[in-house]
Amino acid sequence: MSLIANFAIGFLAALVGVIPPGLLNMTAAKISINQGRKVALLFSAGVCTIVCLQTFIALLFARYLERHPEVVDTLQKVALGIFICLTLYFFFIARDTRREVPKEMERSKTNRFFYGILLAAINLLPLPYWVYISITFSSFGWFSFDHLPLWFAVIASGMGTFVMLFIYVLFFRKQQDKQHIRFNMNYVIGFITAIISGITFLKIFELL
Repeated sequence: MSLIANFAIGFLAALVGVIPPGLLNMTAAKISINQGRKVALLFSAGVCTIVCLQTFIALLFARYLERHPEVVDTLQKVALGIFICLTLYFFFIARDTRREVPKEMERSKTNRFFYGILLAAINLLPLPYWVYISITFSSFGWFSFDHLPLWFAVIASGMGTFVMLFIYVLFFRKQQDKQHIRFNMNYVIGFITAIISGITFLKIFELL
């Protein structure tokens, strides 16, 4: 059962984590528009390789933290403040994402797989993200840090990331003639951070 739970959490958390427009998914979209879908998917495969590695490192660190609950309690309180601030920022302050997709992109001759590895390697946000996600779900008894379940979560994180990048690739190919997004992605991000804030609040005050 822990294998299925870890896989589901790993896949869904990765899927949600790549929803907000950022360097990796927007680059995949632009490569798709300028160089084709196959090249964009090759880039995405490179990204997912590093995501799996980052997830593995983060989960090892999270397993250490789980054995020191006093540290986890402090981190959860800090995380609650951060997610509340992020929710307010994305709902009321952040710039509207319904902007034009850049038409031009430098066409590097570098293999796109390794380009994906490079960009993903400089994006360190998955490390604290996976530490928080794993510790939170572990505190509910839904996530296991045992050897095999941990690897299921790592593999699922790569698959979830690839699926969301693929969605970006398909979406922006269809939007190529329109050249802009019809909805503000910041509201999606704000909604997600609000849910995480609520879960963290309930956990801290032992209401869940």
